[in-house]
Amino acid sequence: MAQHWTIDAIPDQKGKLVVITGANSGIGFEAAKALAGKGAHVILAVRSDTKGQAAVEKIRAAYPRAQVEFDILDLADLASVRSFAERFVSRYAALPLLINNAGVMATPYRRTADGFELQFGTNHLGHFALTGLLLPVILAAPGARVVTVSSMAHSFGQINFDNLDGSKGYQRWMAYSQSKLANLLFAYELQRRFASAGAGAISLACHPGYADTELQKVGPRMDGFALGELMSGMLNRVFAQSAAMGALPTLYAATAPEAHGGDFIGPDGLGGARGYPVPQRSNARSYDPALARRLWEVSERLTGVRYAFPAAVYAAD
Repeated sequence: MAQHWTIDAIPDQKGKLVVITGANSGIGFEAAKALAGKGAHVILAVRSDTKGQAAVEKIRAAYPRAQVEFDILDLADLASVRSFAERFVSRYAALPLLINNAGVMATPYRRTADGFELQFGTNHLGHFALTGLLLPVILAAPGARVVTVSSMAHSFGQINFDNLDGSKGYQRWMAYSQSKLANLLFAYELQRRFASAGAGAISLACHPGYADTELQKVGPRMDGFALGELMSGMLNRVFAQSAAMGALPTLYAATAPEAHGGDFIGPDGLGGARGYPVPQRSNARSYDPALARRLWEVSERLTGVRYAFPAAVYAAD
């Protein structure tokens, strides 16, 4: 690209409906604010009434005429995912943009409401279920996009099918890397299925680099490790780029006319840690279609969500 891509390059979003998970803070909030500022109708899918309302008020303070609201979604609880999807499809016939942004990182061993390991359950399975339940309204929107936020940490990830729940041994950073690799395998396989079904929708992935958000503090906070939480904040202030910069790859994937299905967007700086958004390559494992199909089948079984693609069309691919 001849020049750096910034939010100034976002096309007019007036009339576009957007759902962003985890949009009350960090990358998700910055993406929501930018899209609302460009005229989109943005729904913040968040776990907390209080935080959701506070985020809405912040966006309206910046853009008084913004169309922004929040709805409750807990990706660590499939009942909550289903309830959110049911409410959404009862109100809207089409969803042009879904941003799968929410996540947890390097948490102590915990299980979701459905018994999944917390990071795999929240970061991957929750979004897999949400996207599948919203698929009919996604397919109903011409040129719809699904953007899934991964991480540089995907490079170290492996999908351990024999220990997805962490019951046979748990290492928090390996579990995080596994969930972020799963995000990419899902995003690329979703694109294959869109293309095979002849759908107009596309699926893209992105990562924010090293951005200053609350994400790094969650693990220490859950451990009750106040010093670790303080140190994470200090490291962020010294080394990380801003959350607004970290949101640029998400916004590029979500809006840039030149973005394509299957793209992976990240910062252009050294090691992808900071900078302006450009298309990149993820690791070789993330492009393995056999691995992606296996993960998809396991994800369907675990969540009980099956994607409504015409089976005969997909089988002919």
